[in-house]
Amino acid sequence: MKIDKLKSVKYFSLFIGLLLSLSSCGVYSFSPSKLDSNLKTFSIQNFTMSTAGGPQNLSLSFNEKLKEYYQRNTSLKFKNLDGDLHLEGTIVGYELTPVSATAGDKAAMNRLTITVEVRLVNKIDESKNFERDFSFFQDFSQEQSLSQAEPALVPKILDQLVLNIFTATAADW
Repeated sequence: MKIDKLKSVKYFSLFIGLLLSLSSCGVYSFSPSKLDSNLKTFSIQNFTMSTAGGPQNLSLSFNEKLKEYYQRNTSLKFKNLDGDLHLEGTIVGYELTPVSATAGDKAAMNRLTITVEVRLVNKIDESKNFERDFSFFQDFSQEQSLSQAEPALVPKILDQLVLNIFTATAADW
């Protein structure tokens, strides 16, 4: 008798969970982009470097990742200039800092942080315009030099920066 009661509670809980998840589909969209339907184009002015350090192709890599992400995740068409949604900015930070110390006051972990200043111009809805900094980091062991760690860390940091910028500009959460 006790086992039947437990099964009933289990199935009832499963049913309620399924019901709630299905009913919530109307509230939340799984689409990564919630842009105004009047927006048709986007443009990205090449981001420049205004900081020392970093790979020589950092701004080029960032620009390409940003363009590709918008092309893959929106229906907007890319324009070289004057898009309905226009992004521009500068890579303003490329910093290496120690984050945890060992007994001998040496860094056990180092942190690479990249900061990007972004300006968004939305020609359809000017209330969405902004200028703000986006920053992300990755930690790595002190046993690696920065030049050894960069090839693995920089793409991860840039991917997260692109995602954060996209979320702020196109995914109206």
